[in-house]
Amino acid sequence: MWALTVAAVIERQGRFLFVEEPDKVTGLPVLNQPAGHVESGESVLDAVRREVREETGLAFTPEAIVGLYPLKAANGSDYFRVCFAGTVPEAAVAAPEDPAILRCHWLTREELASASLRSGWVLRCLEDALRGRRFPLDLVAEIRSER
Repeated sequence: MWALTVAAVIERQGRFLFVEEPDKVTGLPVLNQPAGHVESGESVLDAVRREVREETGLAFTPEAIVGLYPLKAANGSDYFRVCFAGTVPEAAVAAPEDPAILRCHWLTREELASASLRSGWVLRCLEDALRGRRFPLDLVAEIRSER
């Protein structure tokens, strides 16, 4: 069974918002988009708004879907990531509410290239967003987790 997850690509003046968190296996810091699991009965749109708020302290407005990404993790679990593009308030400062998030970073694509990433989907989602991939939100508006 797939575990349904969400992620957000958020751009501000050529920089993208990433969260730094400990890797689940090594404990070493890695970067990820603000992202997480969809809770039981929660819609993917509500989940991405909640995850961005928890991990960055910012109100997220989803504007489009960047892509849908299946992933077989190193632990053998199957994940299905719905990645969104959207905005946060222009002057707002990111400050994580979730204690598992070490800090937030606004990085360029070039700066991300040398960073340790949570998974290959971090870069793939960013590159798809940079290529202009956008699908309407109603494509997934009714999807809810049934866990």
